[in-house]
Amino acid sequence: MADTRFQGPGPDAVFEAGMAEGEFRIQCCGSCGAHIHYPRALCPECGSAELDSVRASGEGTVHATSVVRVRPGHGEDYNIALVDLAEGPRMMTRVVDIEPGAVRIGDAVTAFVGEIEGNRVVLFRPAAAPASGGDR
Repeated sequence: MADTRFQGPGPDAVFEAGMAEGEFRIQCCGSCGAHIHYPRALCPECGSAELDSVRASGEGTVHATSVVRVRPGHGEDYNIALVDLAEGPRMMTRVVDIEPGAVRIGDAVTAFVGEIEGNRVVLFRPAAAPASGGDR
């Protein structure tokens, strides 16, 4: 019997399709219930290929942050942050709509799909911040 677990679009294609629709999606293992990000073919917890794409809650907490200083005349400073998603995974991202140096470990943040240099990416803003255009 043929193994059909890997038929259809791969995990990256499913993730990118969600991004194109403005949805931040992560994977959930049908065997052990683990949530996974970045997209993979097998669950890193139990090795199962039973991974479903689910919409992320968008809630997270800043685990670590650093400010990238940009040389004058070459753009603006920005932060790079590790955010712990409410579902469990940790991801690298940016926190926007706040001064780069004002982001603090433990801050509650909310995800949205925005753009950086024409690429759709998952960004975060402070959880209490009003929604804005979000493009950076």
